[in-house]
Amino acid sequence: MSGLGGLNKSPNGVVVGLVQIQNPWVVTPADVAKQTARIVELVGKARRNNPAMDLVVFPEYSLHGLSMDINPEIMCTLDGPEVAAFKAACVEHQIWGCFSIMELNPGGNPYNSGIIIDDTGEIRLYYRKLHPWIPVEPWEPGNIGIPVCDGPKGAKLGLIICHDGMFPEMAREAAYKGAEIIIRTAGYTAPIRHTWKITNQTNAFHNLAQTASVCLCGSDGSFDSMGEGMFCNFDGTVMVEGSHRPDEIITCELRPDLVREARIHWGVENNIYQLGHRGYVAVKGGAQDCPYTFMHDMVAGKYRLPWEDEVVHKDGSACGFAPPERRYKGPEA
Repeated sequence: MSGLGGLNKSPNGVVVGLVQIQNPWVVTPADVAKQTARIVELVGKARRNNPAMDLVVFPEYSLHGLSMDINPEIMCTLDGPEVAAFKAACVEHQIWGCFSIMELNPGGNPYNSGIIIDDTGEIRLYYRKLHPWIPVEPWEPGNIGIPVCDGPKGAKLGLIICHDGMFPEMAREAAYKGAEIIIRTAGYTAPIRHTWKITNQTNAFHNLAQTASVCLCGSDGSFDSMGEGMFCNFDGTVMVEGSHRPDEIITCELRPDLVREARIHWGVENNIYQLGHRGYVAVKGGAQDCPYTFMHDMVAGKYRLPWEDEVVHKDGSACGFAPPERRYKGPEA
């Protein structure tokens, strides 16, 4: 199915490269500039690695590392020099790219953001991580939803970031909006290895989507990231799986046309359709109500677990962050 990692590209294939970039240690603006240059170099390596590659994906924290430093001097903006360099690299090498930035937020903590840039240097998708990995991460919760864009060969692309992928609702929302290839970028370390694998597989199968997921790789002197890029097919099987070697680029040919075919023709296990059409054999069109209490409660702003009062970690104190005073302001217009 993978076309030998995209070496044998079919007319309908989209070849994706996942970069297991070496986990960097970034403290100063000079460090950010140096790491920006390294990412640009690896865009060139990706193009040389496989001339048929359509999209190269860098993991979460590939620019800023895992320090969780919110120093505004090293934060990025969409019109800053780092994003400009990524745009230029995509144009130079005629390739789409997915990149990670920690984004300056004048009104609060920085956002953990991801962007997809096309081969003309235009930002085609911009996403702010909805679910920071609390209590470890200090990032502002995302407020612009889960966007989807048209990618190479017309493939519908979605992007979720790291911990997002542990919530089935995230991949479901991306697929519900049409995503055929769901990208997941991460900075995970080895203790998350098992759940990383099974959630990448289930996110694919639950939504009849193909998933392309990649972590940082190697040690920064404190933290060891695991690499382990992986591609999963819409039946949940793993097509290509990476190693623990830093800067290795894992490649695979994905077939969004076969995703579309499955979503239209599957009967058994067409779960993303059947979620909203329960029991259509018995009742015309299936039941289209919402039987899930947690969904109703969340919409009403009263989501509450039966064991809510017993939950220990409700802020970042355990990881050295002061309890916040601000409340979430809600989605941006």
